[in-house]
Amino acid sequence: MIGCLNHVAIVVPDLREAALKYQQTLGAEVSEQQELVDHGVILVFVQLANTKIELLHPLGANSPISLFLERNPAGGIHHVCYEVDNIYEAANVLQEMGAKILGDGEPKIGAHGKPVLFLHPKEFFGTLIELEQK
Repeated sequence: MIGCLNHVAIVVPDLREAALKYQQTLGAEVSEQQELVDHGVILVFVQLANTKIELLHPLGANSPISLFLERNPAGGIHHVCYEVDNIYEAANVLQEMGAKILGDGEPKIGAHGKPVLFLHPKEFFGTLIELEQK
């Protein structure tokens, strides 16, 4: 079902500082900042040859990322994202298998303008999994 690793997401306490660190210290190409109001995050992507790093910061006090940052004030890895050929088919198969999809179970549009969904970390050994349609 899963294909390539799309990105690893890291929550950071200061998005500007983190983006500059990747640019200036590691020489990485960093995207423009994006606000995803539906997801409650502000982010940038660090482009790598074979994948991306998504740097996330809460957008507003009600962001689901806020709680993560409260528990991990220095930030940390939040989730990994894998590509799937058909997100709706993947959701159906996962639900039939009893996997817990977060939210209402329906894909939402993610940062790349493609449908995404998240699988509960208890299902995958403490790791939050994002699936994104290719």
